[in-house]
Amino acid sequence: METPLLLLDTVDGAVDHKGQPVLRSKSGGWRSAAFIICVEVAERFAYYGISSNLITYLTGPLGQSTATAAQNVNTWSGTASLLPLLGAFVADSFLGRYRTVVIASLIYILGLGLLTLLSMLLSLNSSNCQGTSKFLSCSPPQPQVILFFCSLYLVALGQGGHKPCVQAFGADQFDGQNSEECKAKSSFFNWWYFSTCAGCLVTLWILNYIQENLSWGLGFGLPCIAMIVALVIFLLGTKTYRYSIKEDEKSPFVRIGRVFVAVVWNWRTTSSAIAIEEEARGTLPHQSSEEFKFLNKALLAPDGSKEDGVVCSISEVEEAKAVLRLVPIWVTSLVYAVVFAQSSTFFTKQGATMDRTVVPGFDISAASLQSFISLSIVVFIPIYDRIFVPIARSCSRIPSGITMLQRIGIGMLLSAASMVVAALVEIIRLKTAQEYGLVDLPNVTIPMSIWWLVPQYVLFGIADVFTMVGLQEFFYDQVPNELRSVGLGLYLSIFGVGSFLSSFLISAIEKATDVDGQDSWFANNLNRAHLDYFYWLLAGLSIINLAAYLYFAKSYIYNRKCTI
Repeated sequence: METPLLLLDTVDGAVDHKGQPVLRSKSGGWRSAAFIICVEVAERFAYYGISSNLITYLTGPLGQSTATAAQNVNTWSGTASLLPLLGAFVADSFLGRYRTVVIASLIYILGLGLLTLLSMLLSLNSSNCQGTSKFLSCSPPQPQVILFFCSLYLVALGQGGHKPCVQAFGADQFDGQNSEECKAKSSFFNWWYFSTCAGCLVTLWILNYIQENLSWGLGFGLPCIAMIVALVIFLLGTKTYRYSIKEDEKSPFVRIGRVFVAVVWNWRTTSSAIAIEEEARGTLPHQSSEEFKFLNKALLAPDGSKEDGVVCSISEVEEAKAVLRLVPIWVTSLVYAVVFAQSSTFFTKQGATMDRTVVPGFDISAASLQSFISLSIVVFIPIYDRIFVPIARSCSRIPSGITMLQRIGIGMLLSAASMVVAALVEIIRLKTAQEYGLVDLPNVTIPMSIWWLVPQYVLFGIADVFTMVGLQEFFYDQVPNELRSVGLGLYLSIFGVGSFLSSFLISAIEKATDVDGQDSWFANNLNRAHLDYFYWLLAGLSIINLAAYLYFAKSYIYNRKCTI
């Protein structure tokens, strides 16, 4: 009599670490998610330990110009955000999420270790060049610079395998078919982002200070130690995890690819032939089938035959439609990603020119001001999850309070507002420099408190609570089950492409405005630059993009919904 009871408590589509049916009461849920969230805190500490102050390192010890350093940071950030697509593909097609996280963590640790070693060597060269100088007064050896960037991209590769898989693996610990766990899964994405920002806060408050005032070697070494700790914590939870069962059928990439190939072969097929085939097979499953009806051509064989393996099934066509339906949301999120890229580049350079005194004798790092993004997230997420969601849920009858696309749109509006505020503050900073005759003295601190920048950082943080978390949940939830790592890879790729677009935009504006002896918008002397023009441009693009987003979001049909 015990066996049937135990079977009732098993989770469909999941097994334990030995490949046996997994019991709901003894696996997954918040217990397993806690291990994975701890891992993410350590990993974000490591990643932001490199990314948050990278522009300072490039313009300092490596001696690059502001525009070049910003482009390099954006290119690296873009690559780091696109590589999760590769990591997700490997996980969903070959290794599985658990193994991919372990292997990616080892690559991550190798890259961080090499970065630490090279930064120490560059620091030694700096001492030989100019013993008492804070930054290099001569160019560092080119081989070491090349190895530095190779190590940097090794970190990006490790992050590419780690980031999408560990989050998807965490969400896998909740059963979407169970009403209580479905609600918990939505909450998981909130607390996941809360925890990552907590790790980021520690980085910005402590690690940036160590890097700029004590040692870059130590500042890069601590992230390496953090990743070692993260790997150990992840392995400790092995026996508690739920592991998704890999179906003994074609890869989802193959299934979806077959649909598009079949559509190309059948491009001359008439709508009447498709209608006949649909009628022969019965009514298509749901309303979403009315979208992208051209994909229904895949229901027919190229030569009119219906041999097994030649004709695509209805479920395969619906999978392809589900993926294609994501494209407009992905595209209209890119401008948000371009705006997002500014917080770790030009915002930091702005702050470096301002009065950073907290108390006499102690100056805050300009990069540390990014902590207000994380701080506002850490403060606002509990308010959102515990107050806003229950109130909204009682009105809308939606478990998450508001839909994922509504949440994303609110964040986009707030990001546009942050650019408006940033432009206004920059105008005040430039006027202050003129009033005090500091326009041609870029190394002299402008008598304007760095706290003026706080509002734009706070708006950034609140926007992230809506858009970033919304995008994570959306791209995890709206893809086929076997492609959830890829779904999160698609989410991360938004910010990768956004970083590349930001880099391209900066390069194009730099060339267009640096003519006839005039200072460009991004001149090394920020007192003669015009970051305010750039911020106004981004604010305008954000509003136009929001209008396009709302158009596509309004007609979007969700694949699956939780119910109360």
